[in-house]
Amino acid sequence: MAGATASDAHPTMGVKIFSAGAAACLADVVTFPLDTAKVRLQIQGECRTSSAVRYKGVLGTITTLAKTEGPMKLYSGLPAGLQRQMSFASLRIGLYDTVQELFSAGREGAPTLGSKILAGLTTGGVAVFIGQPTEVVKVRLQAQSHLHGPQPRYTGTYNAYRIIATTEGLTGLWKGTTPNLMRNVIINCTELVTYDLMKGVFVNNKLLADDLPCHFVSALIAGFCTTLLSSPVDVVKTRFVNSSPGQYTSVPNCAMAMFTKEGPTAFFKGFVPSFLRLASWNVIMFVCFEHLKRELMKSRQTVDCTT
Repeated sequence: MAGATASDAHPTMGVKIFSAGAAACLADVVTFPLDTAKVRLQIQGECRTSSAVRYKGVLGTITTLAKTEGPMKLYSGLPAGLQRQMSFASLRIGLYDTVQELFSAGREGAPTLGSKILAGLTTGGVAVFIGQPTEVVKVRLQAQSHLHGPQPRYTGTYNAYRIIATTEGLTGLWKGTTPNLMRNVIINCTELVTYDLMKGVFVNNKLLADDLPCHFVSALIAGFCTTLLSSPVDVVKTRFVNSSPGQYTSVPNCAMAMFTKEGPTAFFKGFVPSFLRLASWNVIMFVCFEHLKRELMKSRQTVDCTT
C-alpha cells in the first residue's frame, strides 16, 4: 500500500497474504451479525406471506433475529465466512501490491491509478472464482429460517456443501459467480484503490503519519465509497445465490423481477447494515493488516539478526 516507510522493510508476498487472511478473519468475527442482518434485509420482499417476520433497520433486525431464532443465529454461516476470508480476502488483498508492481514494471515513479485499478480487477477476479463456494454456503446459512415455511435446507456448513453439490451439481457451488464477480470487482477496486489513494494523500502531504489514525480514516472513507457503488450488485447477488432452483432463470431476470415487484429502492435494501458492516470490517481489517505486516517483518528481522 502507498506510504510505506523504510522501517516496514518491504513485507514479502507470504507475509502480506497471511496478514490479510488473519486480519480479514478477525474482522469477520466482529462484524458477522451486521452481515447476517444485511442478508436478511436484502432478501426481505421475496416472501409475501403475511406470517413472515418483518425486519426494520439494523438494530431491529439483529434484535428480532436474536429474539425469534436465538443469538447464535446471528453467527449462522460463520465457519463458511471464515473459510471465505482465508481463501478470498487473503488473495485479493495480500496479492494487491505484488500485482500492482507487475503492472507498473518498467515505469519510473509511483504506480499510476490505472495500475492500481488493474491490480484490483485482477486479484478480485481470481479470488472470486476460488472462494465462490464458501460465499454460496455462507449466504444460504445466513438466509435460512425455520420459523415459517419449510424446515431449514441445511443443518450445518459441511452439510450445505454436500447437499448443494448433490442436488444442484458442482456448478451449484459456483451459483451467482457473475453478480459476485461484478460485486467484488467493484468492491476490490473501490476498497483497495480508495484506501491506497487516501493513505497516500494523508502521508505524502504530511496530514497524518503512516499509523493508526491514518489507517482508520482511510479505511472508513474506503468503506463508504465501496458500499455506495456495490450495493445494487450486492443485493442481486444475495437474492440470486439464495434462490431455490428455477426461481430465477438468470441474473438479469432476478434484477428485473426485483425492479418490477419492489421498485428501484430494492437495490439498496440493507444499505445501512452494509455500510456499518463494510466500514467497520475495513477499519478492523486494514488496521490489523498494517500492524501484522510490521510485526511479522520485525520478528523476521530479529530472527535474521540472531542467526
